[in-house]
Amino acid sequence: MINRIYIKNCLSFKEVNLEFQKGLNIFSGPSGAGKSVLMQEILALFAFNDVKSELSELEFTNNSLEDFTYGIEIGDDLIIKNIKKEKVRYFLNNQSISKKNLQNISSKLIKQLNLKDTSDFESQRIIEFLDRLSSKNSIEFKNIKKLFDDKFKEFSSIKKELNKLYEDEKKIEDLKDFVKFEIKKIEDIDPKEDEYEKLNSIKKSLAKKEKIEKAMNRASTIFELNNSVTDLLQLLEIDSTFFDEAMNELNNIFEKSSDSLNELDDINIEEVLNRIEKISSLQKRFGSIKEALEYKEEKKLELESYMNISFSKTRLEKEFSSLEIEIQNIAQQISEFRKSSLLLLEDKINYYLKFLYLNNAKIDLINKELDFTGMDEILFELNEVSLDTISSGEYNRLRLALLSAISEFDIGENGVLFLDEIDANLSGKESDAISKVLISLSKNYQIFAISHQPQLTSSANQHFLVDKKDGVSTVKLLNSSEKIIEIARMISGESVTNEAIEFAKNLLK
Repeated sequence: MINRIYIKNCLSFKEVNLEFQKGLNIFSGPSGAGKSVLMQEILALFAFNDVKSELSELEFTNNSLEDFTYGIEIGDDLIIKNIKKEKVRYFLNNQSISKKNLQNISSKLIKQLNLKDTSDFESQRIIEFLDRLSSKNSIEFKNIKKLFDDKFKEFSSIKKELNKLYEDEKKIEDLKDFVKFEIKKIEDIDPKEDEYEKLNSIKKSLAKKEKIEKAMNRASTIFELNNSVTDLLQLLEIDSTFFDEAMNELNNIFEKSSDSLNELDDINIEEVLNRIEKISSLQKRFGSIKEALEYKEEKKLELESYMNISFSKTRLEKEFSSLEIEIQNIAQQISEFRKSSLLLLEDKINYYLKFLYLNNAKIDLINKELDFTGMDEILFELNEVSLDTISSGEYNRLRLALLSAISEFDIGENGVLFLDEIDANLSGKESDAISKVLISLSKNYQIFAISHQPQLTSSANQHFLVDKKDGVSTVKLLNSSEKIIEIARMISGESVTNEAIEFAKNLLK
């Protein structure tokens, strides 16, 4: 619920600082005083309207919302603040937040009753309520509903897989050709994991081959002096073993190098370069030869799956068909429970409609295509006509009856409800009826409403007067005697009569 609001410099309002209680909070006052401006600015704090004030803030006791992104836990107080300078900035618990994200959070906290919003009559929302009510009344329903949810997840997964197979089947030949082409590209090259390094080594050796050969030819003259060095060492009486060993080692090196150079003679440099280029292209595409080979194996498995697609499709179709029949049977059981709960809801709505001088609300379950909610769709009628054809006054009263009925079954605080002149253009009898329904509804909602009728205003838990003098609007919480004067003004006009005062006192009793 909203605990307090603060608004600064909002059109004709200089400063507003109000505290609120649970139940029915009514704003009244002369036409043009700023009641709608004030209501719209409160809604702007929740990002449902354009911000008009320089600064606005509200404190909200949260009994239902959990949002880990903004650190919101059930039971926490929320502080929402808007600051408008060159542009509007929104804050939630001192964290900056976008208008869209604030609106998403606010939609879970408050409800605004207007003709543009038809969400309360949406089939899915009422189906969800019927399921909650059925779960409260029957453990069997809870078990059946859980079974349905689990089976439908499996059903959806198979359906998704089947749809992919159908799509694949349409283009199966193209897919097979593509996969074969991908496999062939790698198989034609037939790369080995360490081949690139070996080829590069050969390339380097080929590049140095001519230089090595020239250098070896020049250096080989050292062997012609071998005997001369040996003779010298003997004359000097020096052991020539070290020299002989060195020359033998050098000779071995020359022989190995010569063999390697001879092997290079058999290698075609163009082939090596072409091979390096092909291996390099694979590495560029896949990152490494290992990944290229893994990709080839994946494509082989993919090709195999395409070859087996008919078998897979037949198997899945059987599973799908069997599961669909099972789910339809479960959905039919769910429908029976919903029908029982629907009768309770319909009776309760018509109970409230009697107070609102309407009757004959009819709610039917009709069949629809199977989805995650089952096979049921809600059809709402009033006096045997669809809701599209009823008047705005009937529509609003029917919605109040629906909300009141649901709130009786959904025990607990449901949030905040905003009503803008809900009793406008109604007779005193109809206004009195609406006030009685709102009193009941206010047990589970904190309600904010603008009213021009004394019947609804006299029912308020808190009555705020919005007034305007010299172009400046003000709002104040009325005490008991002030309530009498304001309700009397609503009855008799600006010139308050004694009869109006007495009538106001009786209303408040």
